[in-house]
Amino acid sequence: MNNLELAVIGNCQVSALLDGRGRVVWCCLPRPDGNPAFCALLEPRQNEGLGVYEVELMDFDHAEQEYIRNTPIVQTTLYDTQGNAIRITDFAPRFNLYGRTYHPVMLIRTISPVNGWPRVRVRVRPASDYGSAAAHVTHGSNHIRYVQPDMVIRLTTDVPLTAIMEEQAFVLTRPHHLVIGNDESIPHATEEIARDHYGQTRSYWEAWVRGLAIPFDWQKAVIRAAITLKLCTFEDTGAVMAAMTTSLPESADSGRNWDYRYCWLRDSYFVVKALNSLGATRTMEAYLEYILNVSFEDGGSLQPVYSITGQADLSERSVDSLSGYRGMGPVRVGNQAYEQIQNDVYGAVILSATQFFFDSRLSRPGNNASLERLEILGERAFALHDQPDAGIWEYRGRKRVHTFSSLMCWAACDRLAVIASRLNNEERSQYWRAKADHIRGVIFDKAWDEKQQAFTDAFERPELDASLLLMPSLGFISGTDPRFLGTLSAIEKQLRRGNHLMRYHAEDDFGEPENAFNICTFWYIDALAAAGRKDEARELFESMLDCRNNMGLLSEDLDPETGELWGNFPQTYSMVGIINAARRLSRNWEDEL
Repeated sequence: MNNLELAVIGNCQVSALLDGRGRVVWCCLPRPDGNPAFCALLEPRQNEGLGVYEVELMDFDHAEQEYIRNTPIVQTTLYDTQGNAIRITDFAPRFNLYGRTYHPVMLIRTISPVNGWPRVRVRVRPASDYGSAAAHVTHGSNHIRYVQPDMVIRLTTDVPLTAIMEEQAFVLTRPHHLVIGNDESIPHATEEIARDHYGQTRSYWEAWVRGLAIPFDWQKAVIRAAITLKLCTFEDTGAVMAAMTTSLPESADSGRNWDYRYCWLRDSYFVVKALNSLGATRTMEAYLEYILNVSFEDGGSLQPVYSITGQADLSERSVDSLSGYRGMGPVRVGNQAYEQIQNDVYGAVILSATQFFFDSRLSRPGNNASLERLEILGERAFALHDQPDAGIWEYRGRKRVHTFSSLMCWAACDRLAVIASRLNNEERSQYWRAKADHIRGVIFDKAWDEKQQAFTDAFERPELDASLLLMPSLGFISGTDPRFLGTLSAIEKQLRRGNHLMRYHAEDDFGEPENAFNICTFWYIDALAAAGRKDEARELFESMLDCRNNMGLLSEDLDPETGELWGNFPQTYSMVGIINAARRLSRNWEDEL
């Protein structure tokens, strides 16, 4: 069972989620962290049917949906009980124009008859202020304006305006086109705009995919994950969102409903790793610059998460106007985690920034001045390596000295030593190597549980958590070291549920977690490969690919018993997990061709 059968369209400025019938059920305008003009996914309490953009086929029977190959263009075919059919094509324009990338606040939809004499009804019902009110509607000769306090949305179309405003059904005898965007006049015929933008957008994405470096195995899965990762970027600043949604619960009626339309620094290392493996250097470099901008803005002290524009204040509130996904509130806007102390962020930034010093493709390579700036973060990492924090899982009700946070502080000092050596600055390299070695000794002393023969979640505590599986990939310990093998074995016994992995076992602020965390399963797959169990890793990876929805996408969480997807969607971490695991496990092109 999978209720998150959603497709994603976008252009790195706007994005939208479509359900299996092609209904736009989530779209924030004018940018991904803004007001959800189309918010039916979270069920507005008032004005039933508000917040949706749909083409309804009368006497509907069934639907088929797919992406046009190697693009984020979605085609949905609807069939009625009489054999009549229509095809809906949805995309957000993105292509090169006048020497720069054209990616406007715009969604384009084409409705075409496929068979017979289908009757359709078009509904366009944008909401304002998180589903609390409908827009005021005005119109011109070929457009409708939806006036909201924070934005005026214009729909330009060759569909009869009366049919849309009065939601009258009509027989679809020829293709019709709808262009939704800012309140700006379109200088050409709607059909011409739709046709031209479709062709150029399709060509853009096909060319972008051709430029990717992909593994030999699982190519379609990696390409879809890569396109989706790209759509989770906000090109204006380079930020990468954790997900496009807010408040999709991690499990049913759990209250674990969070706003993920922001940029977590801890994601950066994994995202950079994925983008680097794909050869998506422009996206990677823009993201690296975003990370450096927010880290430099805050001086030597970093918070875990920032807005996609780099703003620090993400004050959290609940909105009563949306009842939530399947009625499972609360719906939250903002994320109070920005106030937490999470000491792993210093390592994440330095790990990501290391790319500047080793990648000759980048336009602005790192130098000694860059090193000096990163050293400020390194000093913070060393000072905090044995201090309590909220940890990677953002516990809201407790603080401990979390092993993963200490591990990332070690990584910060370790990479600074490597960077300094790269710059032939041996004095600074030795300085940071000594600090890294000190933290390493502390972790071996404080985080090792002799009884369990495993590293544990926090210093001198017995609990385990899945982040410890990252020790080999971070270079802290070999995947075949007996201490890691013991940790891997203990985690398997406590946290594995079927083919999936839980984050941790102990109760937190909301009780004991119910669903598996998809990125943890990918970490487990990587750990199996590092431990020499590659056949097991491949089998588990393919089982995870089977858990994707029908469009090849994953959310944050998954019910290990039913396979149902839960949590915010599409999850950047999960897309990155697919890319990195495929790269690790794939056969080589040279060996197979």
